[in-house]
Amino acid sequence: MLEITSTTQNARVPVTIINVKGDIDASNYQEFQSQSEQLVTDGARYLLLNLKEVAYMSSAGLRVIHNLFNQLRTLHKDANDDELRKKMSAGEYKSPFIKVVNLSERVKEAFELGGFETYIEAYNDVEKAVNSF
Repeated sequence: MLEITSTTQNARVPVTIINVKGDIDASNYQEFQSQSEQLVTDGARYLLLNLKEVAYMSSAGLRVIHNLFNQLRTLHKDANDDELRKKMSAGEYKSPFIKVVNLSERVKEAFELGGFETYIEAYNDVEKAVNSF
């Protein structure tokens, strides 16, 4: 069973922390996606995904994170597609709008195999992650 809660913490910007509990896979990724996207629809513009209690995440969960990245990028209009690809290829781009914290070893492995660490920062401490926005 997947449990998702959220809080907002003020740093330089209001950061919405999405706390996820439970594995994320093909059976429940839609819940993760709909609740996260609803937060953005309701006004969240900076997301920190706290995955401390997620032992496993399939490609479906990773796809949700990528969709959130794209949704926030569209809202913030920080770079056009060509510019973004060039910066990502050069290792010069990390999203200022979405970050992750507390990845288990298994989730971290999937995150890195999917190439997500090239454009989404991962932290081990919630306060440091919040203050990075």
